[in-house]
This record gives sequence, structure tokens and C-alpha cells, in this order.
Amino acid sequence: MRPIKAFLTAVALAVPASALAAQQIAVHRDPGCGCCEQWAVQVRAQFGRQVQMTDDTNRAALHRRYGLSPDLASCHTAIIDGIVFEGHVPIADMKRALAQRPRGVTGLAVPGMPLGSPGMEVPGQRPQSFTVVAFGPGGKKVFARHNG
Repeated sequence: MRPIKAFLTAVALAVPASALAAQQIAVHRDPGCGCCEQWAVQVRAQFGRQVQMTDDTNRAALHRRYGLSPDLASCHTAIIDGIVFEGHVPIADMKRALAQRPRGVTGLAVPGMPLGSPGMEVPGQRPQSFTVVAFGPGGKKVFARHNG
């Protein structure tokens, strides 16, 4: 067996698949933001992982570290398996980005806090249309559009 293949096989046998799937999701939020909790409930349910919510008064530094421009900012930033998710990104879009790993994309963002986006649902209020933007070294581009 080749040395690399042997190493990978040993690692795969040593680390249970459940441990790999159960990595915690880190979320940095504006302190006290309640809608972030609603979004996290949906993420927790769909990914089956724990969500570690951290009140972060200096998210701008986090944004700079990940190349997120101010025009894409929202109220929380999640890092899942190395991809950044800014704001109320729908779970289906997150899963698609994680599965596809688009070249030149560091993450996805939903700028602002559009009504009707995940965690921003208000009974009796019509959802707003919003765009999910992919960003990274490859620039910015539309990843998905959601009509209200």
C-alpha cells in the first residue's frame, strides 16, 4: 500500500465518521441579536450539529480575515467546514456550497436582514426577495436568488 493511502486509511479507521460529522458550528454574532438564535435553530436541526454562539463586538476583524466586504455584512457570521456564511443564508444554499466547493469562493452572504429569510420569518408579513452572494478570491457573484 502506498504511504499516503496507508496514512489516510489509518486516519479513517481511527476517527469515527460520527465524530467528523459532528464538528461544532461556530457562529459570531452581534451581541444580543435574537434573530441569530432563530437562524441557529434551523442550522442545528438541518445539520445535526451543535452551534456555538459567540457574542462578538469586533466582527469587522473577522470579516477582514475572511475577505468579507462591508457591503455584504449582516448580524452573524458562521464558519462551517471552512466556508463562511454571513447572515441569514438559506440552509439549502449552504449545503449546496459545502457539497460543490466552488472554486474561488470563500463563502456566501445575505447582506442585511431581509424579512422572510431563515430566522427572519414574521407571521403575517410577506417575505422580501433577497440574493445570496458568493464571495472570495474569485470576486463576488450571485449564488442564488430568493423571491418573496
